Amino acid sequence: MTEKRHIDPERAATRRRQVLDAAATCFRRSGFHGASMSEISKAAGMSAGHIYNYFASKDAIIAAFVEDNVARVMELIGNIESQADPLQAIVDDVETSVRNNIDPEHWALPLEIFAESSRNPVIAALSQDADRRTRARFRALLKAGREKYGLAVDDNTLDGRMETVISLFQGLQLRALHNPGLPIPGMIDSFRIALKALLFN
Repeated sequence: MTEKRHIDPERAATRRRQVLDAAATCFRRSGFHGASMSEISKAAGMSAGHIYNYFASKDAIIAAFVEDNVARVMELIGNIESQADPLQAIVDDVETSVRNNIDPEHWALPLEIFAESSRNPVIAALSQDADRRTRARFRALLKAGREKYGLAVDDNTLDGRMETVISLFQGLQLRALHNPGLPIPGMIDSFRIALKALLFN
């Protein structure tokens, strides 16, 4: 009888993270299609065959990045939910949110995934599912926050406000790409004005 090889979960998680960190570097430098598995394996310091023990393909690597982002966004929303006034917490955190979204370390990889989603139905479906999950939690936060203030929470209002807030932050990534000289202090002030209008009216 063949003895099954014991796999240390902690070591496996570390190796997966090693591959993802290497892939992120390669995707930022060469793009999703320009980065080969051999390039990723070299950056990760392991053989291409070893990488396939953790990820079956580049699509699987992108899927892992999508899930990483879901976890990041869910953590952010959870932190906001824990505040005494979640809507005000969103406004108070504007400077951090704006600066994070214009940081190339933040937007370079998401833009690669957005581009791949536009031509790859598998990645598009993963991204849309991820968006549905994070959007549902943000919508619940927005509804609860507005109810505390006695503000409208009908579907049209909630969905319109939610999508506009999301669009404001996602749009920062393209603006940072097209205009590296963004007037950041003025934009932070403008974001506060816009968010107060969207969240509290």
